[in-house]
Amino acid sequence: MFSKVARLTVRHALMLGVMAIALLAFTGCASLPDYVDRPVSTAIKPEVATSLGDLVKSRRQGVRPGYSGFALIDSADSAYSSRLALTEQAEKTLDIQYYAIHSDPSTRELLRAVRQAAARGVRVRILLDDFHSTGENAQIMRMAFVPGVEMRMFNPLPGRRGSGTLRALGSLNDFMRIQHRMHNKVYIADNAWGITGGRNLGDAYFGHAQESNFIDMDVLAAGPIVQDMSASFDRYWNDKLAYPVPSLITADELKVLRDAARQAEAPPVDRKVVADLPAAMDLKNEPLIWASAALLVDKPAKLVPEENEQVTEKEQDTVIDGLLSWMQQARQDVLIVSPYFVPGPKMMEFLAAMRARGVRIRILTNSLASNDAPLAHVGYARYRQDLIKMGVELHEMRALQREMARTVFGSSGGGSKASLHAKMIVIDGRLISIGSMNLDLRSQLQNSEVALLIRSRALSSQASKLIEQTLDEGAWKLKLNEGDGDLVWQAPPGADFDDARTEPDASRMLRLILWLLGPLAPDEML
Repeated sequence: MFSKVARLTVRHALMLGVMAIALLAFTGCASLPDYVDRPVSTAIKPEVATSLGDLVKSRRQGVRPGYSGFALIDSADSAYSSRLALTEQAEKTLDIQYYAIHSDPSTRELLRAVRQAAARGVRVRILLDDFHSTGENAQIMRMAFVPGVEMRMFNPLPGRRGSGTLRALGSLNDFMRIQHRMHNKVYIADNAWGITGGRNLGDAYFGHAQESNFIDMDVLAAGPIVQDMSASFDRYWNDKLAYPVPSLITADELKVLRDAARQAEAPPVDRKVVADLPAAMDLKNEPLIWASAALLVDKPAKLVPEENEQVTEKEQDTVIDGLLSWMQQARQDVLIVSPYFVPGPKMMEFLAAMRARGVRIRILTNSLASNDAPLAHVGYARYRQDLIKMGVELHEMRALQREMARTVFGSSGGGSKASLHAKMIVIDGRLISIGSMNLDLRSQLQNSEVALLIRSRALSSQASKLIEQTLDEGAWKLKLNEGDGDLVWQAPPGADFDDARTEPDASRMLRLILWLLGPLAPDEML
């Protein structure tokens, strides 16, 4: 006899199958274009003179050869102002690569500056993962038709862009391909200054979402490492998975987008957001820490080799594999920040080996209430007790209220709730990684990722202090009850929130999802 949960699972699977068949019948056999004109282009040479390049040279005087300059972008305001500064001061090129670009007030204002850059002769290339470019966010694709702007979509799904869910269902016959997403995030001006980290482009990342904002971290880079970032961008831009927008949108679809944009009137909140946006960062006086660094980046096709391509084991290493290798060299302490933490059996073995050598491991991730992806929490939750028994110090961030959010990584902005989105690793207080990757199987096996690995005690110390402030003021430490072995969420001393014995601040519905799906959902899909 099936259990009730099993019967529900089978019923839902059958319903999804029927929906998919009906959708395929309705939409027909939508497909991607067979022939695509994809002109090759690359970053400008480092020796090309630009004001941003000259600024780097003047600031590198007396610095060791090969070192680059870095600054943590730890607040919503600095996240916006740094990107605006690169946009306004670019003279030759502007390369923008993101997993998601949202059509909302702050991003529309930033893209206004991008259009102005194109108008003054800057070559603009925008590379966007295709998955979220539906509904209102499809408006971003109009940038492809701005003079001076080229735009490509990475690994696109066929079909119209009215609904992301319907497009995904319509591509179920190609399920493995649509699971491969470009999660990279870089913003580069004149091959001289660049930004990478956890943030996409949108109100929630710039502190202006109405309900919930992301607590995130980027890093501003200047100098030789930016040339590696540009080389990475070029490789993705010229890959066969990158489709120029004009090859994906018909003239009729473009007209619909333009008509919708003309009819939409900016509500008062849009004007308020624009008024609250910060001015461009002063790059001349922004403090920089000079250090050696390396860029870790996945191949565009990741674990999917080209036809007839022989891929060696070494070439299959991913960003996550590289970071795990560096973590294995830790002697004292590893501090991990990952909003979605689904380690899987192999990563658990890595962590156990580190603990066996006496390495202290601290992990900060989302609580169920602060997690914007509850299904990811399902995969993480099944490892919590084993992690604690292993000796890992496990912390979950509170879904912070507005007045408290400003104490964590700067400011989360106007929403009443905050969700952790930063992705960082600090090793022995001397090596720091900041990038787009989560420590989960999706980042390891399916998404492409990018990360900067910087050897700097000063930068590691800055980041560690910010993280530890969160641990001390805005996160629970998980323990096991001595009596029954159940989880206990322990509030920091003096906190204005209490200990808990169930998922704190989470609704009954969220806890029910966790209970129902916990035993069923595979790690690699979360």
